[in-house]
Amino acid sequence: MKRVLAFFGAFNPPTVAHLDVARIAMEKTGREGVVYVPSKSVYIRGAQGKDFAYSDRQRLEMLRRAAASRPWMEVTDWEIRAETQPRTYETLCHLRDEGYAPSLLVGSDKLPELEHGWLHVAEIAREFGFVCTSRGEDECADMIRKDPYLATLADCIQVVGTPDALRGVSSTTVRQRLSEIRALWREVGTLVPAEVLPMLSHDIPRQEEP
Repeated sequence: MKRVLAFFGAFNPPTVAHLDVARIAMEKTGREGVVYVPSKSVYIRGAQGKDFAYSDRQRLEMLRRAAASRPWMEVTDWEIRAETQPRTYETLCHLRDEGYAPSLLVGSDKLPELEHGWLHVAEIAREFGFVCTSRGEDECADMIRKDPYLATLADCIQVVGTPDALRGVSSTTVRQRLSEIRALWREVGTLVPAEVLPMLSHDIPRQEEP
């Protein structure tokens, strides 16, 4: 079986941190690859309460384009194709059935959610294990040591260091910057003739309806 990290998320959109942190974690833990598992857009907007989600097709295409030049990177659309959003444990079992030996890659921001926000945590820990990377000011090892519940899972969580330059990179920031660009472009549209505007740029980012 191929030993991989399973990386779940919205990837809304994928960032350099999604790629580089996963690659570093893969290399440091001796895995053979990383399988990216994007969530359904209806789940991102509904259960996660995000104000905007790129469509399933868009996010899959973004990930697949990134994977095309990264042999270690794989993308599965299994959750997106499911009728309802699968649970993480269910998807990990599916990956195992497909011939992978996955461990779950998570950021430190997910650790506080494990006790009350997730199902089947004990099964995930026992059967697959976690690999944790730090985000923002978090330190995974300290969080695990100080939290009584996380301490019970410590033997099943492998901590991997995260470069400082990648800790603050987020999809939220990317979406905010793109929104600012669009607002500036609309302003430009009031400053030049309508006939000239299309000649200034053909690549201003646009949102697609899900």
